[in-house]
Amino acid sequence: MCPRRIPVLLTAALLSVGLAGCSGQPTPAGRDAPPPATGKPTTPAPRVPEGHAPDRAFAVGVRELKLNRDGDRPLPVTLWYPARGEAGGDPERSVPAAAGRFPVVMFSHGLGGRPADYATLLTRWAAAGFVVAAPAFPHTRRGADGNVLDVLNQPADVSYALTRVLALDGAAGDPLRGRLATDRVAATGHSAGGVTTIGLFTASRDDRLDAGVVFAGTGLGVGTAFAGAAAPQLFVHGEADEVVDYAAGKAVYDAVPWPKAMLSLTKGDHGRALLTDGAALRVVADTTVEFLRWTLYGDRAAKDRLPAEARRGNLATLDDNL
Repeated sequence: MCPRRIPVLLTAALLSVGLAGCSGQPTPAGRDAPPPATGKPTTPAPRVPEGHAPDRAFAVGVRELKLNRDGDRPLPVTLWYPARGEAGGDPERSVPAAAGRFPVVMFSHGLGGRPADYATLLTRWAAAGFVVAAPAFPHTRRGADGNVLDVLNQPADVSYALTRVLALDGAAGDPLRGRLATDRVAATGHSAGGVTTIGLFTASRDDRLDAGVVFAGTGLGVGTAFAGAAAPQLFVHGEADEVVDYAAGKAVYDAVPWPKAMLSLTKGDHGRALLTDGAALRVVADTTVEFLRWTLYGDRAAKDRLPAEARRGNLATLDDNL
């Protein structure tokens, strides 16, 4: 999915043009300014609601939205959502949504990837009670021209897609009408999609986002000037990542001023744990589900369960500052 030469080109390209998003940029107007220096570090309180996540698994439906930003950026979006029916089977096309209101999770794929590559993970999120929306980006998806610099346009693509997805909640006749918790939204992404996700909390801050999950990401091109209201972040990174060095991901994690955690896969590489069903994917899936249950449903019990899920099987360690 992410050949070694592609991340090298991305690194060189982003470094060569001095792109915006450096950590010294001012806080955007209208957003929360950082607290005054007091000599003692403070952690802003996140916007975590009070509530409970669903206590059952759902069947999963899948459909596609045909979107196009500005007429020249086609963005087909795959939607996985909780559906009526018996849980545990494969996702079914365009089946009726389950009753309830479900938070929205945006997911950004890696270079040369596509949303379907991550279907095992994203289906598990949907089965846990989330509507997952994953755009296929116009230049970095599989089969496109592979313009790596276009990664820097992707945060705006995600924000556009989010607006269109949230509008389904009020769209007459749409299967998701009245099914979206439009005030509870997270952004997630892998590799170049991790860069995209970081950008949504830094240089291209989308204030609708309440939480983020970054898989094997780096701040190249988007910086580490995290802005806006506190939004908890979970970083997932393989310590043997051969594409994005573990230290690069850790550096971004260290810069986050909000509640945060980092799941470090001791023998994890750049992404197989996300793509292949196995013990590592189960740890990643269960840890991220508990994080999303806490940040988007306000389920405190999920937050309490998160450390045990992260350390199950001794496949990973957790730096927990949530």
